[in-house]
Amino acid sequence: MDAMTKPARAQQAAEKTFHAASLREGLPFPLGATWDGLGVNFALFSANASMVELCLFDELGRETERIALPEYTDEIWHGYLPDVRPGQLYGYRVHGPYEPEAGHRFNPNKLLLDPYAKQIIGELIWHDALFGYTIGHPDGDLSFDDRDSAPYMPKSRVIDPAFTWGNHYWPGIPWDRSVIYETHVRGYTMLHPQVPEKLRGTFAGLAHQPVVDYIKSLGVTSVELMPIHAFIDDKHLLDAGLRNYWGYNTIGFFAPHPRYMAAPTVAEFKEMVAHFHEAGLEVILDVVYNHTAEGNHLGPTLSLRGIDNATYYRLADDRRTYINDTGTGNTLDLSHSRVLQMVMDSLRYWATEMRVDGFRFDLATILGRESHGFDQGGGFLDACRQDPVLGRVKLIAEPWDIGPGGYQAGKFSPGWAEWNDRFRDATRAFWRGDEGRLPEFATRLTGSADLFDQRGRRPYASINFVTAHDGFTLHDLVSYDHKHNEANRENNRDGTDNNLNWNHGEEGYTDDPDILALRQRQMRNLLASVLLAQGTPMLLAGDEFARTQGGNNNAYCQDNNVTWLDWLGATQQRDLTDFVRRLTRLRRDYPLLRRSRFLRGIVDEESGIREVTWLTQDGRELSEEQWHDPHQRCLMMLLDGRAKPTGLKRPGVDNTLLLLINGHFEDVPFVLPAIPGKMEWRLLVSTAPDANVQAIESGSITLCARSLALYRARPIKSR
Repeated sequence: MDAMTKPARAQQAAEKTFHAASLREGLPFPLGATWDGLGVNFALFSANASMVELCLFDELGRETERIALPEYTDEIWHGYLPDVRPGQLYGYRVHGPYEPEAGHRFNPNKLLLDPYAKQIIGELIWHDALFGYTIGHPDGDLSFDDRDSAPYMPKSRVIDPAFTWGNHYWPGIPWDRSVIYETHVRGYTMLHPQVPEKLRGTFAGLAHQPVVDYIKSLGVTSVELMPIHAFIDDKHLLDAGLRNYWGYNTIGFFAPHPRYMAAPTVAEFKEMVAHFHEAGLEVILDVVYNHTAEGNHLGPTLSLRGIDNATYYRLADDRRTYINDTGTGNTLDLSHSRVLQMVMDSLRYWATEMRVDGFRFDLATILGRESHGFDQGGGFLDACRQDPVLGRVKLIAEPWDIGPGGYQAGKFSPGWAEWNDRFRDATRAFWRGDEGRLPEFATRLTGSADLFDQRGRRPYASINFVTAHDGFTLHDLVSYDHKHNEANRENNRDGTDNNLNWNHGEEGYTDDPDILALRQRQMRNLLASVLLAQGTPMLLAGDEFARTQGGNNNAYCQDNNVTWLDWLGATQQRDLTDFVRRLTRLRRDYPLLRRSRFLRGIVDEESGIREVTWLTQDGRELSEEQWHDPHQRCLMMLLDGRAKPTGLKRPGVDNTLLLLINGHFEDVPFVLPAIPGKMEWRLLVSTAPDANVQAIESGSITLCARSLALYRARPIKSR
């Protein structure tokens, strides 16, 4: 490389490729393509490039001009074009050394997506020209490919961000009132009979009023959308006739996925948010900032790899390969200030411009990992904690990855909530009938204080769930002993084998009425455990009507009837759906079920009442020996809201509730504790199909095998 400076090289190229009178120096901030009403400022970070060319395309995808950005300020290449308007398609070609063994993979023959693109048009067409090296060359990725990739690449698009929000309403749901509903934009409406066919599978389809009304009717408060950032379909999946359905393969952190858009502008996403907010529902995005779709060192050159590979990715000691803490081939390096800036800019963009209410972070341990390992005070976690924008939205971590020290449940800093897999596993195991699971199940029901009661964190930091997109649906959890992932075409080797599931007598479909009745009861037990436990409940969309994936517990590549919600089949499970509505209503009406403080069994000195008491089925306090009896499967949890161990009086929480749990395979008599004064126990909800005991003052009731019931103490009405 000669001694010519980067700005000089850029200026020389600019004079050759563009009318100098039209090109201005522009500004290094903000990054991306920014329309100001008169023209567009383009700014791209690259610390190691020697020149950056902006490529303009017409609507047919034909390259019309190449323009070398003339300025290089603080490692940002920038220029301003007064003749460019919203709708302009563009991309970048970045010059620099092609030295994979030094971490550099610049190849100007490869068109690159702008990392800050607010809209991406078109789908990737897999072709050997997408790779920076020559496929099949004996030197592998050390070779250099000079074919143009532009014909096969999607394009970035300049947008006009203007949108009229009107009298926009922020739901602002407090954590202790939140009930999360995880779903997929495409799969939720593809078979919905009330959504116009042209809108199915899109943001507009999800915003369709009957859909919003239904979600609202469930009593959930926050809709968590699986990844909606622009992503690509893996080549091996397309070759097998499959697609990347889940979307954990991001290529654009600012752009909505093109397949989810029925309209030509990103305003469609904003309209969806506005509809949900009007209904009092929050929108939470599942985001993937731990890796990109470019894969390992043998992957394609689509964006960050060609812009500045050595900066954006965490490289191994040999600099040629990547640290792979994600299991996807690469890992973003958030310890670099510009990479951290990109992620923070993306989060703020979605929280402000797009007005979403929170984020769930895929493999979040990676985001908190520094060179010495996971750190609660890592740069990204600290940046989120102090940020005035992100401080008001919900932040949810998936607290694990496959890297060293990757499991960090309960270790995130205050302000974060976390997916609680310990709740999932303990609840599944208990209701399956595993021995010795009662103590942990009780711990999970009361907010998992062993994990989260530190540094002022609250019970709602625990996101309680028994099913999620990754794994069995609720129906399949109680209907299969084994995974059935043959449709994924990996010989059923994919997906976990540790599911804590049980088919209750027959694998999959059955017409045996006893098995079907038991499965129904178990689904209700699992749903009730989630919605009656302290913490923040999360439901998987479709579980409320027993959606099945045919036993597939890793349906990441099934963009078809395997994953699309069967709305016609939902009509056969209205009783289960109504049961979910009843549970969410109870949770809303009884704050004792969603306390903002951990239950510690403290006695209120003023009243002498204990906030939580654990009883055996015969009404006596559970002894230490009984807690550790592996055959103990029955329990009563007495929650008394009249106890005020903190001295703070909270209106509406002074109810007394009694949760009866029978995990035994036989019916068991329970002796209800006596209540002082003229009081009786009133049944609020039961998972048993024939629960008809409405009120009882004291004495014994028989609780159906594998069921639970919730009672409330209330004054005896005169008869």
